[in-house]
This record gives sequence, C-alpha cells and structure tokens, in this order.
Amino acid sequence: MLDFAAYLERIGLSADERPTLPALHRAHATSIPFENLDPHRGIPVSLAPEDLERKLVRERRGGYCFEQNLLLASALEHLGLTVEPMLARVRRGAPPGAVRPRSHLVLRVSDHDGRRWHADVGFGLGTLLDPIPFGPDGAHEQSGWSFRVVEEGPELVLQTLTDGSWSDLYAFSPQPVPHVDIEMSNWWTSANPQSLFVSGLVAARHHPDGRRESINDWSGPLELRVQSPSDVQVSQPPRETIPELLAERFALPGFALGADGRLR
Repeated sequence: MLDFAAYLERIGLSADERPTLPALHRAHATSIPFENLDPHRGIPVSLAPEDLERKLVRERRGGYCFEQNLLLASALEHLGLTVEPMLARVRRGAPPGAVRPRSHLVLRVSDHDGRRWHADVGFGLGTLLDPIPFGPDGAHEQSGWSFRVVEEGPELVLQTLTDGSWSDLYAFSPQPVPHVDIEMSNWWTSANPQSLFVSGLVAARHHPDGRRESINDWSGPLELRVQSPSDVQVSQPPRETIPELLAERFALPGFALGADGRLR
C-alpha cells in the first residue's frame, strides 16, 4: 500500500497503533461506501493499486467488490498477512437454478498464528462487518446480523439469517485465482451492458450499530432502503433527489443528474 497512514485515517483508525484484522475489517466496512457510480457513468474501473488508493482513499469515494476487497487486501498485506483472492457467484436475488457469472470477489486471509479467515467488505448491502473463520464454523452474529458458511459439494456458500431462515448470499470454490481472472470479471461487471452495475445505480452504507442504508434502481423506480436487524423501511424517493441522497446519506457529494437521468 502506497500510503497506509492515509488509508487508516480514511477508515477512522489511528496511524499510531497497529490495527488487528477484525478492527481493520470493521472500520473499512463501516467507513467506505459501496457504489457503482463509475460503471453507471460509463467510466472504466481500474484495479491498479495506485488508482484504488486515489479513488477510495484520497478522493473519499466508494467502490464495488473488486475495488473494496483489493484495497483491503493491500492493507492486510501491508500488515504482513497472507491474502488469497477467490471469485464467487452471487445467489442473492437469483431465480432458482440460475447460474450467474463469477462477479464477486472474496478473500481468504491467513494471520500470523496460521488461522484462516473469510474477509469481505464489498458485498454491498449486507456485507460482513467482521471477518469470520474460513469454512463451515457455525453461526456468527455481527451487530444483530447473523452469517454462516455451509458446504455444498465442492463449493462453500455464505448465508445470512433472514426472517428466521437461512438464505444464500454467494457461493465459491475455495481456490485462489490469479489477478488476470479478477481483471476479466471486473471488466464484465463494469463494462458489459447486461451487468446491473452498468445499467443501474446502487449505493450502500453500513453503520457500526448494524444499520444499513441503500439506494438502487435495479427494479425500475428508485428505492431507498433503511434496515436494522429488527426493522426495514422502504420508500421510493423522486429520481431528482439522487444527488442529495448520495451526498447526505452516503458521503458522496459532487454529482448531478444529466438530461438523460443518469449521473454526471
């Protein structure tokens, strides 16, 4: 990482102390918003380390899974941890039997004691707040939300507890992938017209107390969702309020709507 001190300041940690993996993960997950504003505007997403730091750290923007988790990976490697990236297929919201592309990035992290962890700060609304032990290990509660990993043949599946039952978030083979495969998945996600990250708009933010906020227009009208572990509120604000919502709720100022209704 080029400027580790600047990254720590960005996520609200002191540069005078060496952060632990759990502290770094939670600080990142609750400080840097999830957003696809560049693909939405037709701007290619670069995964070069210097571009990730410029955008997410110095410019105080957000990003989606490839950006978020590669930035986290560089910070963890700066601390001397071993990080192995893996590609996952998102299942949340998929029709039964549908096979989606490997368009999500997840990390396996080995700490100094040899323990392996499942780390992911880039799943949008509902990402892990804290790393969990890698592989099946029971349920893990995080600020009111519960997660677990189950085996499904050769794959591992991350699930979350919703209304009393477990639902799939994503599935992946526990095999590290080379960076060139991540670049290919990133290109498809950020440039293919069939990708929701190109055709639609999304921004999400997590708070340390477990509250979640998001906006998206993936189902048509703009939807604002505010969740806690015990409650969810959904509204459909006017589309012209998008710049205001981005600035006030997601700390993403400086955007405006063009005549075509897309961000500029």
